[in-house]
Parts: sequence; structure tokens; C-alpha cells
Amino acid sequence: MFDKVDYWLELCDEDIVAAKTMLKARNFLWMGFICHLIAEKALKAVVADITEEIPPKTHDLPRLATIANVRPALSTQQLKLLNDLTPLQIEARYPEHKAKIAATLTLQRSEELMKETEVFVCWIKNWLGK
Repeated sequence: MFDKVDYWLELCDEDIVAAKTMLKARNFLWMGFICHLIAEKALKAVVADITEEIPPKTHDLPRLATIANVRPALSTQQLKLLNDLTPLQIEARYPEHKAKIAATLTLQRSEELMKETEVFVCWIKNWLGK
């Protein structure tokens, strides 16, 4: 039987490998984009768990956290992570924002985002009892 929650979490695990590959290649903008996808898919796993339906097609991480009913439980750092990752999915696609966003993604900042994203996924898995 197809498990919607496991589906989203398996995608997270696959994307973590891809994000680490981009980090190693020093392709920080793509790594950030993938980290956004990881957090989005983790939140969609929670939405799938509570609604038993396909999550909404949105990329707004704070909104997904609200839909998933996890926002009140998020730490300040986790909420900051979601706010920091959201522009990497949307604004980073457009030339007027891409260079500005890319300039903020130093090696150190990219390593931090990667680590925080992995910790966030572990937190979501614990939330789900996985």
C-alpha cells in the first residue's frame, strides 16, 4: 500500500544526498534550492499525515508549517530557517533577485543551511514518530 507520509520523507532523504552533492560542488544556489525542497517535502509529510490527502501545491514554508499544525511547536531557529529557505525556491529563479541571494550563500552559510535542514527533517520525523 502506498504511504503518502513515507513517500514525502523518502523524497527528503534523496534530496539531502543531492543537496550535499551541490554543497560539495560549491553550487550554493542550487544547494539552497534543494534545501527548500527538503523542508517543503518534510512539511508536506506532516500535512499528508494529518489530512490523509495530497498536500497543497504551495512553496511557502511558513504557510505549510501552519497547515501542518507544527508552527506553534517550532523553535525560533526553525521558523527562521523556513523564512530563510523560502526565497531560495521562489525569488532565486528571477534575475533581479538571483545575484543578491547568491551573494549571501557563502560556504559557511551554506554549510549552516545544510545542517539546519537535516536537523529540521529529523525533528519532523520525530514529530511523525518515524
